[in-house]
Amino acid sequence: MKIFNTLSGRLEEFKSINEGVVNMYVCGPTVYNYAHIGNMLPPIVFDMVYRYFTYLGYKVNYASNFTDVDDKIINAALELNVEEKEITEKFIKIYLDNMDELNCLPLYKRPKVTESMDSIIKFIQLLLDKGYAYKSGTDVYFDTTQIKDYGMLSKQNMDSLNNGARILVSENKKSSNDFVLWKETDKGIKWDAPFGTGRPGWHTECVVMINDLFGHNIDIHGGGVDLKFPHHENERAQNIAAYDSELANYWMHNGHVMVNGVKMSKSLGNFILAKDVLEKYNSNVIRLAIFKSHYRTPIDFKDELFSEAKSIDEKLNNVFKQVSLLIKANGYKYGSLIKDEKINEIMDNDFNTPNLLTYQNELLKKINVELRSKTDFIDTLDKLILINNILGLDYKIKDYSDEEMNLYNEWNKARGEKNFELADKLRKQLEEANIL
Repeated sequence: MKIFNTLSGRLEEFKSINEGVVNMYVCGPTVYNYAHIGNMLPPIVFDMVYRYFTYLGYKVNYASNFTDVDDKIINAALELNVEEKEITEKFIKIYLDNMDELNCLPLYKRPKVTESMDSIIKFIQLLLDKGYAYKSGTDVYFDTTQIKDYGMLSKQNMDSLNNGARILVSENKKSSNDFVLWKETDKGIKWDAPFGTGRPGWHTECVVMINDLFGHNIDIHGGGVDLKFPHHENERAQNIAAYDSELANYWMHNGHVMVNGVKMSKSLGNFILAKDVLEKYNSNVIRLAIFKSHYRTPIDFKDELFSEAKSIDEKLNNVFKQVSLLIKANGYKYGSLIKDEKINEIMDNDFNTPNLLTYQNELLKKINVELRSKTDFIDTLDKLILINNILGLDYKIKDYSDEEMNLYNEWNKARGEKNFELADKLRKQLEEANIL
């Protein structure tokens, strides 16, 4: 199995640190508002990665955090005159509800920054003790000049690095690329530390939570491409400084989110909330739309994309309705297939979901022929079920009631006797009951 590793810039054979186990961490949301479609892309992409590793037989320990300490959260709390926790708990619940609606599997752990503060303070003190951090003014900074290959993850030359959207230029820094580990504050939520009363910088949170959960080195660290610099670059630098260890053996990044050909951005006002997408489309349509693109490429959310996904969704729904009736009527056994070499061949090439959907379409055509010709369809169905499980598509074999089956059998009998008036009437009842 090969994965594109952002750190090396090439496809690499995957080998886990511990045989049969994958430890994976994906940066989660800052919970101060409703999630947008950019926030829901990594959870869906890495849910697929999680599912595929599970399909291969790995035990997957997948964690993703909540950033529940941030200036945006504090400002929102001050504006509403409430505690920060009231803001964060509200939007954590909404986010988790969104994940359920998107059919994402439960995670191994979902750590919060506020629950990791003791570890964060100890980690910053360790960096100070080792000389990789310095106090300047009232804040603590990380000294990037001491990391010889700083910029390697994001493929930028240190001399030409810009300061990034989330790094403030400060006369207190030794280098413009240095970043804050701890900032003194008297506004909003804060903690006492040996180096001052305040709260941590954003870049330290995830590296500490990873170390608390997994140790100094994990298999996969994931997130959106926007996090590659400065967030992930700075996470890696801190882990090297503290423990002389790479934080992750494989770095995976999903592509940019576009809206009608333009990169999604709050400044452009073209961002779309996840809850609004979920009101228009079910999880199957959303996932099919996302997986039509390879995870590393930009995805353009536009009406045509969802129209294509809805068409596939309808085909799959129709097939699963038909096979559900036949399985109930005839007692066919299904679901015994564990592996499909074609699926492995496709997905072992850096999770190639567009090719997997092409294979899915081939299987749909094949099973429709088998259903029309009344030949054995179970092998094809089992392969479709495997694909659904890997992509997180929610199409189930329905166990119809005796009453529903009696209606279905009456319809078949009317058709066989060419009683078209009755057959049409019964068909309408079956369609209204969502059986046909």
